[in-house]
Amino acid sequence: MENKLDLMQLLEYVDPAYLDYQEWLNVGMALKYEGYTASDWEDWSRRDNQRYKPGECFKKWTSFEGDGITGATITQFAKEHGWEPRSNKEEHELDWNDEIAGNDDYVVIDKNWIEGQEIREPAVWNPVHQLTRYLETLFEASEHVGYVVDTWQTDDRKHLPTKGNVDRTAGELIQALNQYGDIGAVLGDYNPEAGAWIRFNPLDGKGVKNENVTEFKYALVESDTMDIEKQNAIMRELELPIAALVFSGKKSIHAIVKIDAVNKDEYKKRVDYLYDVCKKNGLNIDSQNRNPSRLSRMPGVERNGKKQFIIDTHIGKASYEEWHEWIEDINDDLPEPENLVEYWNDMPELAPNLIEHVLRQGHKMLIAGPSKAGKSFLLIALCIAIAEGMKWLQWQCAKGKVLYVNLELDRPSALHRFKDVYNALGLPPNNIDNIDIWNLRGKTAPMDKLAPKLIRRAQKKGYIAVIIDPIYKVLTGDENSADQMAHFTNQFDKIATELGSAVIYCHHHSKGSQGGKKSMDRSSGSGVFARDPDALIDLVELELTDDLMKQQEGSAATSIYSKAIQEANFDYFDENVGIDDQQSVSQMNNHAKRVLDPNKLSQVEFEIDRAIKRVKMRSAWRVEGTLREYPKFDAVNMWFQYPVHNVDDTGILKDIQPEAEQPAWKKNFQKKKSPADKKKEQNESLETAYGACSIDGNVTLDSLSEFMGVTPKTVRNRIKNHGGFWITDGEVGRKPDK
Repeated sequence: MENKLDLMQLLEYVDPAYLDYQEWLNVGMALKYEGYTASDWEDWSRRDNQRYKPGECFKKWTSFEGDGITGATITQFAKEHGWEPRSNKEEHELDWNDEIAGNDDYVVIDKNWIEGQEIREPAVWNPVHQLTRYLETLFEASEHVGYVVDTWQTDDRKHLPTKGNVDRTAGELIQALNQYGDIGAVLGDYNPEAGAWIRFNPLDGKGVKNENVTEFKYALVESDTMDIEKQNAIMRELELPIAALVFSGKKSIHAIVKIDAVNKDEYKKRVDYLYDVCKKNGLNIDSQNRNPSRLSRMPGVERNGKKQFIIDTHIGKASYEEWHEWIEDINDDLPEPENLVEYWNDMPELAPNLIEHVLRQGHKMLIAGPSKAGKSFLLIALCIAIAEGMKWLQWQCAKGKVLYVNLELDRPSALHRFKDVYNALGLPPNNIDNIDIWNLRGKTAPMDKLAPKLIRRAQKKGYIAVIIDPIYKVLTGDENSADQMAHFTNQFDKIATELGSAVIYCHHHSKGSQGGKKSMDRSSGSGVFARDPDALIDLVELELTDDLMKQQEGSAATSIYSKAIQEANFDYFDENVGIDDQQSVSQMNNHAKRVLDPNKLSQVEFEIDRAIKRVKMRSAWRVEGTLREYPKFDAVNMWFQYPVHNVDDTGILKDIQPEAEQPAWKKNFQKKKSPADKKKEQNESLETAYGACSIDGNVTLDSLSEFMGVTPKTVRNRIKNHGGFWITDGEVGRKPDK
């Protein structure tokens, strides 16, 4: 049964001790689905000597019925623990589902050309000397040693070790061996068919589990699927920091490798790294040997007529740290330092501008801001500006292809947004073939997994920019951890380097007022976010006064009146409407009544009401920047009028301050809102949002939520408190007046 053999080989890479309970169950379900037996699951589960309970697998097995967990689960676990499909190691045309992975990382030797290195039995066989040499090499005299000489037999007559002994120290054993000159007299007689075992890490003398290990000194590297001489050669070529190399008496050699970890967590990391390097260099090691309490073969005894003996001690690098540094240095593909004199008169060309005076092609930019800032719309407008080769806010963009990676919106919403922004900007879709949208909502992966997939799809498309919106969907690790966020942002470097395109992404502000902070300190999480990109564009909301809002509403009204009067009777407008009149809503209303017929006047007043609603739903923002390649630009003030941002060319926002920048005396005189005031404010906010959203037709709970910058649940509560609206299947309407 070839398929069975393949799946069980995959499980060789998966240590049950590293899985949680549900993952362990999933393995059992997958095995049953693929036609395996409970015994297969039991044999694999036995490797976890801490949690393994005889017979438990058989009890669980009967409850697995149609759970839908397939062999793909085991394949994924195996990949996560170092297994690589054969096809990944051979040259072939990349498929859409392939991952670009660094399979050549940490490859030190060519396994296909390495020659085997013979091992030799000791010329003089001295069992006591073999064992004492092993103990002196690995243990301090005061450390307890675990060993096993007794076995039990399975139904197929296979000998397996018992728990063994842990009550004696290395010093006591060495003294007794030298005194009696016989292993059996000191440890007890062993079965010559089975041999004997010994644990390579010191124990506390109370048990043989991982928690009984007192020092995480060594790890076991063993392979029983390849030629003995080749195992020996590869281990030596890899310069593994081996304390003792032991022949098992059968088909493998046991390398006791120096790890010297300070705790179990570090031990796991170091052993995973060790195993990864071994596998990538052709050593098909047994992955189940990861546990620090694992048994190894005891030198100085015989097994089915063959001796278990020490091949060598203290070979390879002197310590794990030295070996780790050596491996990293060999795989270091960093460029060499360059002397400035060589380039002083022949400087390389700078990357061309992507956004003039802000960002170069191949560089990185972060847009940071709070909710309700319209960051996604700003990024969509940037996509359009690049595709059409036009200005974005106040900066000219290079023209070219752009990829927008949509992680948050469903596909129809994302496509509609692009069309909405085009229409709001008044642009014909002349170059929409320059825009590609990769819709990944519900299908995304952490950034370190997504980056190679993105690179593969984009390599031949010629994008000059890749826009990722938003990054919290692909964030890996703790955003307040500098080292974890450095690893995360390094993925953007990989994309930029591989594609030669700019990488632009957005992130949210931390909680609280932002006006009093510098732009670099507003992004949530580690300062890495602000310091990593070549350009940081930061948005902070401006606090609009009632007077300014009334002025804006009046300006919108007088503008519509002026246009209507001129169209109806330009001569009257020219002779009777003065400049002062054009600043007064009441005066312009009087003029309109004289010139316009009732139907036209009613239409104009409807347009004014609509314009005032749009003014009320506007928000004001200040754009500040921190640039690596260009001088700092003056703050840019703009209005966000759903769904686009427009630069304030009038200068009316220039002197408006964010909330946190208001003088202390002004803040102190601001009264705390009463419950009635809060309710009134919430009702007005709901009214404004409903009016704005109704412009485009039916109003939905989601559209109100997005416009107001609150959750759908909050919108529901406010509708309930308001009392003037109904909700049915996510659609919102106004109740008829009684």
